[in-house]
Amino acid sequence: MPSLPAKAFHFVDASNWPAVQQEGLCSTDELLRRGAFDTEVEASVRAHRPEGIALPDGRYIRDQRPMPPRALARCLDPGLAPADWYALLNGCVFFWLDPERVQRHRAALRGRPQVLLTFDARALAAAHEAVSHVTPFNIGSAVRKAAPRGLRTLVPLAQWQAKAWASEALTGQAVRAASHRPAELVLRVAAVSDAMRHVTATEVLGAA
Repeated sequence: MPSLPAKAFHFVDASNWPAVQQEGLCSTDELLRRGAFDTEVEASVRAHRPEGIALPDGRYIRDQRPMPPRALARCLDPGLAPADWYALLNGCVFFWLDPERVQRHRAALRGRPQVLLTFDARALAAAHEAVSHVTPFNIGSAVRKAAPRGLRTLVPLAQWQAKAWASEALTGQAVRAASHRPAELVLRVAAVSDAMRHVTATEVLGAA
């Protein structure tokens, strides 16, 4: 039976760090709900974001450069449009499970100060078992021979622990090996208010 890695990781933009320490981690949807911004701000955040967006309250929403609509449309399951995928991701909180991916993301974020949080992945997932999912690859990227994806790509943690990647495969396609390690832990929740309780290390990257 596959088991979750011991550590999970999340990059916090330095401008968001004070709020994260007080309120935990929020999905993009939740940041918009709490901010009650005007329709123009909300529309710009919910559409594809080729650049990061500074919200009126000072918080920062990251860009979605690796997910341009045309490229994303080519790898989505039938019945899904890019807008559906952006909406799905905006309603989740993401954690890396692969240290190599952490380092690649770290390099990509060099333009802005960050705080890298390390979590006890198993404690975090246990505290949010009902909304915990794993993915076999970075579902926030649709470039460089992007893998096909759909709702099936977010595998409920309990299901993955019982049957590995069986539910992720399309009908008639080969199932990923059980040894294939998950790339992400995804919590399909508005906010992880107890996030800091599960942090085991923090690293300031740049002047936070």
